[in-house]
Amino acid sequence: MAGDLQAKYSKLAQEYSKLRAQNQVLKKAVVDEQASSTALKDQVKQREQSLRKAEQEMDSLSFRNQQLTRRVELLQEELSASEARVGGRRTKGKGDSPSQQGQTQIVFDEDLQKKIEENERLHIQFYEAGEQHQRQLSQLEALVEELQQERERVEAQLEGLRARCALGEDRLAQETARLELKAHTLEREARECRARAEECQQQLSGCQVELSRQVQENSSVIQEKVPFNDTQYHHFNSLNVPPHNRRHQLKARDVAGQAVLLVKDLVAALLNFHSYTEQRLHIHPLDSSIQPISPLNQRFSQYLHENAAYVRPLEDGLLQLHHSITEDTVTVLETVVKLKEFADHFSSYTHFLQKILPYQLKSLQEECEASLCPPALSSKNQDLQRDLTRVTAIFLKLQSYITLLALPSQREQALPQSSCSAAFTQLAAALHSLHDALQELSQHYSQKASLEEGLPSVSQKLRTTSECLLSSLSSLTITSSKVATFFSNNLDFFTASPGYGPRGGACTLSPLQAESMLGNKRRAAAYMLTIRKPRPESVPYREALSNRHILTSSTESREGLTQQVHQGQEKIARLEQEKEHWLLEAQLGRVRLEKENQRISELQAQLCSALGGPAPGPPGPPGPGCQEEEEQEEKGAGREATLSTSLVGMLTTTPINDEVGDEASREQLIKSHYMVRVSELTSQLQLSDSKTVHLHAECRALAKRLAIAEKTREVLAEEVRLANQNITRLQDELSTIKRSYEEQLSMMSDHLCSMNETLSKQREEIDTLKLGNKGSTKKNKGR
Repeated sequence: MAGDLQAKYSKLAQEYSKLRAQNQVLKKAVVDEQASSTALKDQVKQREQSLRKAEQEMDSLSFRNQQLTRRVELLQEELSASEARVGGRRTKGKGDSPSQQGQTQIVFDEDLQKKIEENERLHIQFYEAGEQHQRQLSQLEALVEELQQERERVEAQLEGLRARCALGEDRLAQETARLELKAHTLEREARECRARAEECQQQLSGCQVELSRQVQENSSVIQEKVPFNDTQYHHFNSLNVPPHNRRHQLKARDVAGQAVLLVKDLVAALLNFHSYTEQRLHIHPLDSSIQPISPLNQRFSQYLHENAAYVRPLEDGLLQLHHSITEDTVTVLETVVKLKEFADHFSSYTHFLQKILPYQLKSLQEECEASLCPPALSSKNQDLQRDLTRVTAIFLKLQSYITLLALPSQREQALPQSSCSAAFTQLAAALHSLHDALQELSQHYSQKASLEEGLPSVSQKLRTTSECLLSSLSSLTITSSKVATFFSNNLDFFTASPGYGPRGGACTLSPLQAESMLGNKRRAAAYMLTIRKPRPESVPYREALSNRHILTSSTESREGLTQQVHQGQEKIARLEQEKEHWLLEAQLGRVRLEKENQRISELQAQLCSALGGPAPGPPGPPGPGCQEEEEQEEKGAGREATLSTSLVGMLTTTPINDEVGDEASREQLIKSHYMVRVSELTSQLQLSDSKTVHLHAECRALAKRLAIAEKTREVLAEEVRLANQNITRLQDELSTIKRSYEEQLSMMSDHLCSMNETLSKQREEIDTLKLGNKGSTKKNKGR
């Protein structure tokens, strides 16, 4: 439990470190985005400053343009005034000379031309500055929109990461609380364990003191009483009783039980494989219901029909081996006698595989030689031939190792311990090789079945048989994998020394020593049970005498009643026999009466014909003479009945006249009656046998169908379980995604509201700037 808690703590620490690293990355990304946003804001401020500077320059240029305009107007006014003065002077006096007037006019013209050029240059600069301002403003607006989109994306990612971090923190908080609770529980258990450890330590110290005292006493006794140590000599030590390892016995029984279950599944898979192979022979390449199959396949089918006689004993042999391993026995290779029987059964099954292998190969070759067999199917049949040969070879290898392991139980010291370990290791490797070979066989047969489904001549019966055969091969592969894994997992137990043997010696345990050890153990247990049995309470003498009289009288009365019961049973049996005898005699009497009546009617007819009288009619009531004859006949019959002693009514009197014929007819009637009864019983027996055979065939078919249905049910149950798990997982994911989407939608709606407000403010500022720029442009144009 402490290891699980430490593993969970380490797992939580790893998750926390991952989340912390992700949080650091997110913080860094947020800081970078904030830095980029600050830089962009600085750029916007710089652009705004340059814009204001350009506006100020434009204002100064407009102001200067106004000044120049005013100056030009003043100069024009001065020029007009000077011209007026010049004209007045000309009228008043001689005036200035023409050369001076020309020079003055030239100066004024040059000055005016310079002012006009400067004004044009200023107008051009103002127009270029306005265009550049508009271009920069559009660029800044596009940049602002792009930055806003980037900011929205980053904020959405940030919100998602914050939600994930919050979920992770909640989960970690819950896990931490659970682990803290578990830690408290473990601390309490640790305190209890420490308290128990202290108690055990105290008990251990007491036991050590007691053991040291016993060791001293036993040492003194050994030194004083034991003349020599018999464990130092091998021939003396072999006579000592070996110890009994109960833990090894429990482990051996558990391992044998697991092996029985696995071999049971393996036997079922082998039976299905051989049975479906036999069924396939009667369907492909020739259908036995339409035309007879080849003699080779007929012989192969006969051999396959006998598979149960070789496969079933494997399970029975291992089951007997499991029953022979009990808690009170010694289980080593030298004492497991039932392993030899299992090895013999396995050897017989291996011989069966060797016997049917040539027929399997020839049958596959016949399929290849068929006219409708494509080349791809022929190549798969060749692969199956190689796989079947390999599987048979691996079974031979397994047989040799199992026979080798069964030798020590038949002959002492037939296999040393090192060889036993090597045999178990090689057996495990052979089991893994068997799994690989069966897996390849299943794959190749699956490919062959898929190729056969594409053929036009394949019937539905063959498809069903191929599916059943594939399922049996799949179960055989799975079971062989389980057997190989089980053997590999318990290889240390098989190869380890069981610890049986005389003390102080390295010799192995013989069956005689094991039997001696078990006999001594049983005698010791019986002795301990005897000395621990409480003594019965004593009975007073008078009460004992009265009990004895009562017991004697009850015993006598019981004997008398038993004798009466026996006499009553004998009398009942005798009366039953007499009843059967008289019933048969009554039946015979009725037959004789009918014959006598017929004979009387015949005699009357003869008498009438002899006397010449009319023919007699139907027999009427007898006359007095007839009555006398009947009375005499009845007396004779009664006399004969008194002389009869057999159950079948055979007479012991001497036959006289017509009685010989009656006795022969009576025996013939009895014989015919019993012959009819025998024929009826024979027909009933044949009907019962046919019904039994039919019922047995139906039971076998139903058992196979039930096994297939059970496998299908297990597969469907597994599919339903997986589907339920997928549904549960998808529902959990759907709820998680729905919750995260709802949270993201709420956060996005808030963010969109804030961004809409920001965008509206920015639009207002841009509109204000545009209006101001348009107003200044109109003023400049007006000037």
